[in-house]
Amino acid sequence: MSLFAMRPAAVAPALGRRQLGWLLLLVVALVFPVIAAPFGNSWVRIVDQALLYVMLALGLNIVVGFAGLLDLGYIAFYALGAYMTALLASPQFAAVLESFINQYPAIGNALVALAGPEIAAKGIHLSVWAIVPLGAALAALFGALLGAPTLKLRGDYIAIVTLGFGEIIRIFMNNLNAPVNITNGPQGINMIDPIRVFGVSLAGEPGSGAMVHVGPISMPSVNAYYYLFLGLVLLTIFISLRLQHSRLGRAWVAIREDEIAARAMGINTRNLKLLAFAMGASFGGVAGAMFASFQGFVSPESFALTESIAVVAMVVLGGMGHIPGVVLGALLLAALPELLRHVVEPVQLALFGTVLLETEVLRQLLYGLALVAIMLYRPAGLWPSPRAEDRPTASHDVTANVPPIR
Repeated sequence: MSLFAMRPAAVAPALGRRQLGWLLLLVVALVFPVIAAPFGNSWVRIVDQALLYVMLALGLNIVVGFAGLLDLGYIAFYALGAYMTALLASPQFAAVLESFINQYPAIGNALVALAGPEIAAKGIHLSVWAIVPLGAALAALFGALLGAPTLKLRGDYIAIVTLGFGEIIRIFMNNLNAPVNITNGPQGINMIDPIRVFGVSLAGEPGSGAMVHVGPISMPSVNAYYYLFLGLVLLTIFISLRLQHSRLGRAWVAIREDEIAARAMGINTRNLKLLAFAMGASFGGVAGAMFASFQGFVSPESFALTESIAVVAMVVLGGMGHIPGVVLGALLLAALPELLRHVVEPVQLALFGTVLLETEVLRQLLYGLALVAIMLYRPAGLWPSPRAEDRPTASHDVTANVPPIR
């Protein structure tokens, strides 16, 4: 009895230390723009992009980490959210109507009559907060469409199908400029409206020098976007945690560990797989909408296969299925290339007095070596789940520590 009586008292300090650690981390995240201010806005902008990758990695973690499915085309959902925002929050829709009139006059005139003269002249300028649920729904729909043909596939086959899907979406975005110009092709779509929060533009009003004024408070635009993205990341983490510890999350883990056993226990593996693809994709759609409004420009080059592979690497190297590990992996792999970009040349000049290797070449080399080193020395990820049963390699971890029967 004494052992059980001591257990709550022993656990309480550990929980207190953990909560204190998370609180300190949150405080550091809140004051980061102030700390980075003396070094310029570029560092805050780098972290803004990293926070978008965190949202992407958390979405992919539902598919890869929870359900044990492989998705090498995840960046396609990012592209769907971004292009939907570009069409509905920029002058591009006016160009679409003009293209319809030039190619198919009857259809074009009908669309102009339906849309009205203002939209025909200036395009659609919906609030991004109205577009976000539409982007999430569109991405979820395409996620389910992607998941449907992969239900009976395993391993390399599912990788090939998802990879092909990602490339199909990118090629569509690159070529949907004829005969009707919908995506503006390789030139991309610009002049996308910035995000507004309670009527305040996070890009700054014209003539403000990209400064956001909220009452007596003024801050650079990148700082305003930072706090918005940080809030969205915290919301995404909260949703992911609730999913992980729900009956749905445990059902995904059961499918990941042994699909046949999960089906024998009465779990509808077909529907849950489709739901995993759809829910993971919706996170990508939201991140894509934020990306388009933040950049003010989208083009197919932003959604190449290398981006999908980078997001998969963030999940795997951080720790599949472990939400803090996924966040850490996304932050490190999104910020590391940019950090090396700023460090490579000064270090060479300090050591050799000249630049021996171009920044881009050496940056990619160091980035690749870092990935190889992590996989060699931390194969379960930088921050794997502390509980073996929550890791995708749980069976190997458990059997490795069981002594032989004599």
